[in-house]
Amino acid sequence: METRDQIEKICREFRIPGEMIRLEQMNNGNINATYRTAFENAGVRKEYTVQKINMYVFPYPKRIMSNIDLITGHIRQKLSEQGESMDKSMHFYHTAEGNNFVVDSQGFWRVYKYIQGVETYNETEDLHIIRETGRAFGRFQMQLADFDASQLFEIIPNFHNTRSRLAVFFKHVKEDSCGRVEEIGPQIERIRALRGEAVRLNELLDAEEIPLRVTHNDTKINNVLFDEKTGDARTVIDLDTVMPGLAMHDFGDGVRFCASTAAEDEADLTKVSLDLAKYRAFAEGFLGETGDVLEPMEIETMALGAFTMTVELAVRFFDDYITGDRYFRTAYPRHNLVRGYCQLHLAEDMLRKRAQMDAIVRELC
Repeated sequence: METRDQIEKICREFRIPGEMIRLEQMNNGNINATYRTAFENAGVRKEYTVQKINMYVFPYPKRIMSNIDLITGHIRQKLSEQGESMDKSMHFYHTAEGNNFVVDSQGFWRVYKYIQGVETYNETEDLHIIRETGRAFGRFQMQLADFDASQLFEIIPNFHNTRSRLAVFFKHVKEDSCGRVEEIGPQIERIRALRGEAVRLNELLDAEEIPLRVTHNDTKINNVLFDEKTGDARTVIDLDTVMPGLAMHDFGDGVRFCASTAAEDEADLTKVSLDLAKYRAFAEGFLGETGDVLEPMEIETMALGAFTMTVELAVRFFDDYITGDRYFRTAYPRHNLVRGYCQLHLAEDMLRKRAQMDAIVRELC
């Protein structure tokens, strides 16, 4: 953890005035180090989020910040034209040189406005919150529907390329660099059995039967801020992975996270399954914003997107485990292994419930 002096120095680079009166580390992410701070200036208190980007995961962070400037500028312009609150979009601070980042000996930093009066969730049983999560990510995608995606850098090549993820995983299985592959022998065979269905979206994209859109690519519930009084979604956060992608990826990853009966690292697999009521709620929100714009094949493959993203994440967790736990932040030695077991179990349950999932999407559209 960085020191108070280090965080305060970073804030000064972003021209934050006043005296720092609060600092706490936030622990709701697997990738970046995040801090909440408060400054008081002339009797006025303002809060900020300070974040250090994980440069192992994101080796070209300036590209991230270029994308973020373009995306947030586009959304804020739309909000202004519609007379809506700027609190519905993130605001990043800039240095005197006009940069929305600072690089020092400790790493790569950014600061953005801490939005007051909001709640965040890592998990919930509240169907209204789940529905609003789907609505938030659907609205985000629609706000960028007319954005020229060619302006964006591809932050992580093949990020949601399931075919590529599987190929890399099986390559690492053969190499077994850490001597851990034997531990997941049965899971490897289960993944082989799912491989054909998991790469179907790749095949449809190759055949130009589904379009690329500007997508968020990390549609977890904890990447949405909710109004603490109404429970309505206020804004989407964590824009690091906004890139060209598939609508089904955003829908699918949201379902994977929101509609499970357990956390994504639940060790007791008897507690892990797809909750169809939660699935319906998320789909109502997401399709309520996007349903009139999506193409028929996109709608037809929404449920496939949920299955695909869950298989993909299981593969990513297992791959990280067998290569030495270098990507995801872990809380204990076998954490990635437990995560992989959990997500693979959830994917297989989705496959069993696929017909019901497809029927819900057809009904809503």
